Formats: sequence, structure tokens, C-alpha cells
Amino acid sequence: MSKEPSSSLSTTARATGSDTSSQAKGGSKLEKKQSIKQKYSFIPDNFSSLEQVTTALREAGLESSNLIVGIDFTKSNEWTGKVSFNNRSLHAIGDTPNPYEKAISIIGKTMAPFDEDNLIPCFGFGDATTHDQEVFSFHSDHSPCHGFEEVLACYKKIVPNLRLSGPTSYGPVIEAAIDIVEKSKGQYHVLLIIADGQVTRSVDTGDGEMSPQEEQTIKAIVDASAYPLSIILVGVGDGPWEDMKRFDDKIPAREFDNFQFVNFTAIMSKNATISEKETAFALAALMEIPLQYKAAVEFGIIGRSTGQAKKIVPRPPPVPYSRRPVLGREPTHVSSPVLDERTQACPICLTNGKDLAFACGHMTCRDCGSRVSSCPICRRPITSRIRLFA
Repeated sequence: MSKEPSSSLSTTARATGSDTSSQAKGGSKLEKKQSIKQKYSFIPDNFSSLEQVTTALREAGLESSNLIVGIDFTKSNEWTGKVSFNNRSLHAIGDTPNPYEKAISIIGKTMAPFDEDNLIPCFGFGDATTHDQEVFSFHSDHSPCHGFEEVLACYKKIVPNLRLSGPTSYGPVIEAAIDIVEKSKGQYHVLLIIADGQVTRSVDTGDGEMSPQEEQTIKAIVDASAYPLSIILVGVGDGPWEDMKRFDDKIPAREFDNFQFVNFTAIMSKNATISEKETAFALAALMEIPLQYKAAVEFGIIGRSTGQAKKIVPRPPPVPYSRRPVLGREPTHVSSPVLDERTQACPICLTNGKDLAFACGHMTCRDCGSRVSSCPICRRPITSRIRLFA
């Protein structure tokens, strides 16, 4: 009789001890994860030479990685080359390589050695077929490009066929990259986004608030931190880039700091030789990769599939289009050309209504119109702005 309580107490003690041990282990794991998360929540720029970066990559165990490329085809590319590209569209194809062609070529020279198989999935976003919701693949069968030479060849072939549009969001291309990492069973990847500007922010977005495109982009960056994926945004054109610098250092709730912004225009405008500029660009782009890879290793996300990634089916590349000929004047109930013009969306953000007119007669929304110095339609310098009210 006396043994039963003793047995019961013993069992209870063992159970309690087991529970305590489990809680201790669980707490230990949680504390370790929090410690790692805090350690890599902000990754500073630690290196001063490309050799230091490549040495750090080898020491971290990263001999090679897999590259993914995303290219921005939003309409703002038509005017953000005013200073840096002689007032031409950043996507203009001609005798002189445009900033995107230059960036692709230099990235190919400096970063291709870090690509394991030379197979590069390439996506476009922000054109009239994808807007801020989808991406298109550079190949109809969604196959990757073989090396940066093919990336450049496909880019030149695609540009004449598409219509630049918007709004700007990096969310869809980041989601496409996450899907690729998931399908590779957690191999380490680097996503290179080449873009001309920051994420769309409407005039209706108040201080302290975020636009839908900002929310989508930040969510995608946070989601990507659960995968072995580094994101490098390469900025071409005139900018502005203030928000991208904020994105780089102040996105909360990430497993690790997985986002790096590189101002390509600023680097390439330095008074230095081409070789020195290319080295400076490679250094800036790869600066945070060693610690980002180390963070992915310590978090245990290398070689792991979550089964939770959004399945992405890219659109095919845009096909040539032609405007429908106007055979006759269609009747309209809008008598004023200004009223007819105002029924359309702003040609810059493609979201807000037109409520600001320039001396040339073209219109934009007040938010976009206050930030440009030349008309996005006719390229004339803006000498006056007239606010329109409904």
C-alpha cells in the first residue's frame, strides 16, 4: 500500500522532470534562434576589397551560388534617365548601351564566377502585362538563360515588344525567386533586381502609412528571410533612392538582413577607370553576401524545403503589339479635351487620377507631377504646374 503513493510520486517526478527538460530544451532552442536573429538583424558593410569578400565567401563555405535576375519595366524608365542618360529612356536600344545593358554586362563579368551552373532564371515586371501583380519569363517555356550573354540577348529582343507600365512593386519578382529556391530544395540563391526607382507611393498615402506596393514588397522581403536567398537591388537612372536606403536597413521582423541596395549610377559616375568602377560595383553588390550566407547556415535553412512557398507561374515574354488604327471619329459625350484627358490615370504611377496640368498641356497626378522636371509625355521642361479640381 505504501509503495503506491511512492510509485505515483516517482512517476509524477519523472513526468515533471521530463516536462522541465523538454521546456528547457525548447527554451534553449528559442533562445538560440533569437540570439542568431539578433546577430544577423543588421549586417554592416565589412569589407574594403573584392579579395576580402571572396576570401570571406570561401571561409563561410560558399564556393558558388545560383543567380536569379529581375528587370524593372515600369513607365518611369522613360524619364529617370534625364541626368544620367541624356534625357533618354533607360530602356532605349541603340548604338550606345543603355544603363540596363551596362548593368547586365558588368554583373555578368563580376558575378558570373559565383554562379554554379551558369543557368540564370530571368524575369521582367512592371510592364503592361504584369503591372505590380506578376512577372514574365524571358523564355516562353520558363527555361533559364545560359549565361549573361543570353540574358543580354533576350533583353534586347524583349524590349521592343513591350509597353512600360506600372505601378512599381518588387513583391512579385521576390515571390518568383522564393519559389525557385523552394523548388531547388533550399539551395542558396542570389536575386539581382535591376530597377530605376523606388516602390510606388501614392499621394493618398499618409505619413507613417504604406502604399499597397510598399506593403507587398516588405512582406515579400520578410518572407524571403525564411529561405537561403539574398536580394540585391541595383539602382540605375536618376532615382530617387531614399526609400530604397530605408528598405535596406530598416525592414523589421526578418529572420536576417537579406536585402542590399547598390547605387549603380553613383558608382559608374565616379572619376575612375572602367576596371576600378566594375570592381567597386562588385564589392558593393557582394559586400553582405558572406554574412548573409553564414546566417542562412546558422538558421539551418540551407537544403531545407518549407512547402509553404507561393507557386508562381510566370507569364510568357511580351509579343509585338500594334496600336489599333482609328478608322473614324467615334462619338463621345465628353466635349472638353481636358475632361477627356482627366478620365485617364496618371501616366507615371498609372494609379491616381490626373489633377495637375503642365504648360505643354499634358497631365499627371499631383504627387508624381511635383517630382519631375520635364514632361513624361513630350519631354519639354516643366515651366508651370496648374492644380485641377473636380
